[in-house]
Amino acid sequence: MAQQRAVRLSLKKPSYAVCAVGVETHLDVHSDVPEGAENFGVSGSSGVKIFMVYDPARVTEPIGRAHWPLDASVDVVISVDAASKALNDLKVKISYFGEPVGRALGHSVLYLTGVDISLDADTGRTGKVKRSQGHKESWRWGPEGYGAILLVNCDRDSLRSTGMDLTNTQLASQDDLQDMSPVVLTCDAPDALFDSYKLVLNVPLSDSKRMRVFCARGGNSLLDYEQVLGPQHLSYEVARQPGEQRIQLYVEGLSFPDANFLGLVSLSVSLVDTKTLPEVPLFTDTVAFRVAPWIMTPNTQPPLEVYVCSVLDSHGSNAKFLSDMSDLALKASCKLMVCPWVENRNDRWIQDEMEFGYTEAPHKAFPVVFDSPRNRGLKDFPYKRILGPDFGYVTREIQVAGASGLDSFGNLDVSPPVVVEGKEYPLGRILIGSCLPRSGGRRMAKVVRDFLGAQQVQAPVEVYSDWLSVGHVDEFLSFVPTSDQKGFRLLLASPSACLKLFQEKKEEGYGEAAQFDGLEHQVKRSINEMLADRRLRDDNLYAQRCIDWNRALLKRELGLTEQDIVDVPQLFSLNGACAEAFFPDMVNMVVLGRHLGIPKPFGPIINGCCCLEEKVRSLLEPLGLCCVFIDDYLSYHKLLGEVHCGTNVRRKPFPFKWWHVVP
Repeated sequence: MAQQRAVRLSLKKPSYAVCAVGVETHLDVHSDVPEGAENFGVSGSSGVKIFMVYDPARVTEPIGRAHWPLDASVDVVISVDAASKALNDLKVKISYFGEPVGRALGHSVLYLTGVDISLDADTGRTGKVKRSQGHKESWRWGPEGYGAILLVNCDRDSLRSTGMDLTNTQLASQDDLQDMSPVVLTCDAPDALFDSYKLVLNVPLSDSKRMRVFCARGGNSLLDYEQVLGPQHLSYEVARQPGEQRIQLYVEGLSFPDANFLGLVSLSVSLVDTKTLPEVPLFTDTVAFRVAPWIMTPNTQPPLEVYVCSVLDSHGSNAKFLSDMSDLALKASCKLMVCPWVENRNDRWIQDEMEFGYTEAPHKAFPVVFDSPRNRGLKDFPYKRILGPDFGYVTREIQVAGASGLDSFGNLDVSPPVVVEGKEYPLGRILIGSCLPRSGGRRMAKVVRDFLGAQQVQAPVEVYSDWLSVGHVDEFLSFVPTSDQKGFRLLLASPSACLKLFQEKKEEGYGEAAQFDGLEHQVKRSINEMLADRRLRDDNLYAQRCIDWNRALLKRELGLTEQDIVDVPQLFSLNGACAEAFFPDMVNMVVLGRHLGIPKPFGPIINGCCCLEEKVRSLLEPLGLCCVFIDDYLSYHKLLGEVHCGTNVRRKPFPFKWWHVVP
């Protein structure tokens, strides 16, 4: 609302003013006063509220509130509670008196026209627009918060469109209105008022490239929705029709929060007096919006769709892998989506190409795929095949040096909801693989890190992944859902657990059982040989130190205890200064509810069973999980990836509403 205006009164002639419903107006009763006057009284029409403002320590309220001392410490404030039916149909009269009080020495008369001008959005976050008198200009986080929300209109509702809906200056589909936030402009006033006044919608220059406003006029044709504000359109004179009291507006977001955009934008309407030069706004009503963030979903959220690539190259077909994934998806009651060779161009690493998330407002939510800047064979797949009706798209490009291996989204994960020293993260925390602090090693691109941090609701943590050749977090950690009170476990690859297991089997008399038993064209290594291999042991002491550094960090940043962590046996070997999985990396799994698709480790066979598989089953099945071991050795492991790298999962959004977060 506008700040309180002041109207100066005159003894010689009537004064005229326009008074907006809910806006207080100060009357200047002191500037033009009859000689000898020491008191005054105020009367008004029934539609006018009159307030006397004074300091009780200096002024005693007169009996019957009839005659107030004409003192600078007594002010008169008025307001109207409804729009006028005609111009100047409301009246306030000031009468001045001397001492002793007798006949009035003079009168000032003010004629008022009440107008009801208001801009209203879903500031209560109920999914419906309601009339609001407060909290419109500001935005507050938390369960007791308030403020309207915009969706970034980043899907493509019309099949005739070639780009995202936010690129269209003309509405392309009626369905597109559901992705926008409705706003109602109330403009109830006598029609004659608008011969001298006009309504103007405004957005600040900095906000104009972040939002677009459509005005709904007339019928249901797409042409009846006119873009009135947005890039290069900072203001719009509302074309109000005679008798029109409500005008429907629709507002869309054009960009997610980022390093140079906090996510807050505003829309204003002003009633402007055209009789003055320059034209003066009589009052302004403003609504603040926050653009809804992009939100990642952790493994603990139920799966909806599993994406995999069909490939055929010099390494062979992955048909068996696809068949195994189809069986796993069927068990988990989710849909398998296969990206064909012609679309992936033999780029099988679909986890690295994209990350599924979603965006949500009180009235609408839809999934949004975040396309990584890696730009390899799958680079067109998210935009060409996933972007569509109610499925959004966002990306961040690296402008200068190009993407590194750490810019792939296998290097991106998110924890389940956690509490850290009393601080709640109800949407979890994003984990980004990086180098050691101040080490100058590889990091994910700043544009991606900035984007993730700017969403605010999943406070990112950088973990140490640069010790690995590929350098991705999914090579040494994963989260799995559990049915107990904690609700999840953190799985960490553990060389020490693997060496301990092998030592136990040696002491039980199984030292000649061999790793890679059953694999053709692969040198087998007995338990005795592996334990005696000083280089392999040194490599894994190093890998364990790197994982332990992350273990301490994750316990601190996610509020975890040792009971929340499961050590999964795994060995690594160094290639130069960086580590690679010695056998298929079991932590690099796909999680589909309670069903886990785990890389088959081809561990030593003891009593007819793989001892590594048996150990993992003993760790995870008591938690209510079902372990399915999938052979990815030739089609993924030998290419320095595993099951998680070759799959991607779209999951259900959180039931928790992000605007209830307190960042």
